[in-house]
Amino acid sequence: MKTISDSRHSPRHSLGVAAPSGGHWLARATAASMLAALLIQPAGIAADAPADAASTDQVMKVMSAELKRATSDLAKSDPAPYYISYTVYEQNSIVLAGAYGSLLTNTAARRRQADVTMRIGSPALDNTHGQSRASGMISGSLPFGTDSDAIARVLWELTDRGYKRSSPAFLNVKTNTAVRAEEEDKSPDFSKESAVLHTGEEIKLPDFDRSAWESEIRRISAVFRKYPEVYFGSVVLQVQNAKERMVTSEGTAIITPSVSTRLVMEAQTRADDGMDLLRVETFQAPSAKGLPDEKELTAKAEKMAIDLDALRKAPVAEPYAGPAMLSGRAAAVFFHEVLGHRLEGHRQRDEDEGQTFTKKVGQEVLPKFLSIVDDPTKTEMGGMKLAGAYEFDNEGVPAQRVEVITDGILKNFLMSRMPITGFGHSNGHGRDQPGLMPTGRQGNLIVSSSQTVPEKDMRQKLIDEVKKQGKPYGLYFDDIQGGFTLTTRQLPQAFQVLPVIVYKIYSDGRPDELVRGVDIVGTPLAALTRIITTGDQQHVFNGVCGAESGNVPVSAIAPAMLFSEMEVQKRAHEHDRPPILPPPGFENLPISSALFRGTHFRRSRRCQKRRAYARRENRVQRRSDSRRAAHRTGAFQKSAEDGPAADALLHRIPRQRYRGLRHRSGLRRNP
Repeated sequence: MKTISDSRHSPRHSLGVAAPSGGHWLARATAASMLAALLIQPAGIAADAPADAASTDQVMKVMSAELKRATSDLAKSDPAPYYISYTVYEQNSIVLAGAYGSLLTNTAARRRQADVTMRIGSPALDNTHGQSRASGMISGSLPFGTDSDAIARVLWELTDRGYKRSSPAFLNVKTNTAVRAEEEDKSPDFSKESAVLHTGEEIKLPDFDRSAWESEIRRISAVFRKYPEVYFGSVVLQVQNAKERMVTSEGTAIITPSVSTRLVMEAQTRADDGMDLLRVETFQAPSAKGLPDEKELTAKAEKMAIDLDALRKAPVAEPYAGPAMLSGRAAAVFFHEVLGHRLEGHRQRDEDEGQTFTKKVGQEVLPKFLSIVDDPTKTEMGGMKLAGAYEFDNEGVPAQRVEVITDGILKNFLMSRMPITGFGHSNGHGRDQPGLMPTGRQGNLIVSSSQTVPEKDMRQKLIDEVKKQGKPYGLYFDDIQGGFTLTTRQLPQAFQVLPVIVYKIYSDGRPDELVRGVDIVGTPLAALTRIITTGDQQHVFNGVCGAESGNVPVSAIAPAMLFSEMEVQKRAHEHDRPPILPPPGFENLPISSALFRGTHFRRSRRCQKRRAYARRENRVQRRSDSRRAAHRTGAFQKSAEDGPAADALLHRIPRQRYRGLRHRSGLRRNP
């Protein structure tokens, strides 16, 4: 499954999305030439160990020395590995979470994790082939500090476990290859790339005033106390300072420091029919000083509460197919889900995938006025930091700008070091969450248009199209929570985008009408041909995307778009009632539960029973809310420990949507 989420910065969604992302170089080569280049390599590991790229970094010294020892000793084994890499992720985080004017979480955490990648066999065929890809990675915690013996001992143990896992996997791969039907794509399992030596400069940031931010989070979260219909409201600040170290048996040695600060505000309510309604605002900057000031954040919190109140009262939308307009952020999520995941390189090779665009290189797949690039080297657009930016991907390949679609014509795919027919090299898009094997993933997906109208005229263009088709209204999707897409052959090649703010735009002059409970659905080949025109301004959605290689930060950028037809369906939701009693401080408000609406509480025995029942129900609701709050707080605290793996906390898809679905991908609002 692939998912994306949102982050905003005032001077991360984007798909309501945000978080850092990576990029790779995409070099074309024929399958024959690529295979020839790989076959001339020896079956064992290359003799040269990484050069000393960081002579002053004690951890890198230990990694290089232990890798050299493992390279030499395991080369004598049978079967022998031809590639080993060590990657160490070091993260220092502070998490502050507040609700209703108090702090729920105030923690600092530190983590150091090592990933050992082991490839046995040869680049043409190794233990990661096909469904055995996970056998190439083993992970574990690494000791803090610079105790060389302790660090080396853990790396030794992980290397041993990695070999014992990879070796039988390679034998199984050889057996399966011999007995199964010949694969259509006969590309090698691993591409040859140039070794890289790089030591990133340490990032100097202003001191973080923890005490001041504790007070500010209390004040901002207290805003939600004024709104009785906000059943949960929180403000979370996460400050992270990270460093990634990588050495490989090919000679690559990379140190890349990174910093990020995210502030997430969440508010939730429930309509009388049981539909949960969520509003999330996310802000991202290198340091806390780059976040919006308290006045702006307070105004955002007020707006979120007002939006939720309006959504509670809004009617549920009916299924619809007709003209629709997506705001720039909504269009960005749409392209991430509908198109972006289907352009990831490994999906063109896996025979369980739908391979929607595998054989469409050189063909028109979008209207001629649209072009798409994925550029993780771009760090900012329109004054907003891009979550999908990075220097090197998780396979040690430099990030690269990739022109995926030019004037509607498909040119390229987003490649990791897993070659496919016609594309024999990585283009710097091999990305992963620590502990998982990299695959081709999106970084900063940028949609541009040569057929635009001023954004202020887009609404009238929608009305004109509604009149032309004789429809009573069109739909305008103003904000998006996230989405997901299905890419496997076993399931429909479909997508689902999850809007938050949706309006009916009437053609007869009636005021716009806010509606709720609607999802955008469809299939990619049909949906992408229905774009009529776009606005003239690009909008950023920063978020977190989840797929086979885990959660990675991404950005999607697009202008507003007008569609001749878009299909929507009713959203599945739970049917739990809203809280029966009003919150503390609002005791004089009418009981919100439909069960008691219109009844008069007299001091009769029957009414006393009702009151007792209401109190019991309220206690159950409070316990449930407390558990949810504790879960959220624990999840945010875990994010300080797990790093990028927890970046997608705020993208909630109801559990029933997951049932029976596999290999989905999705974009989520980035916390």
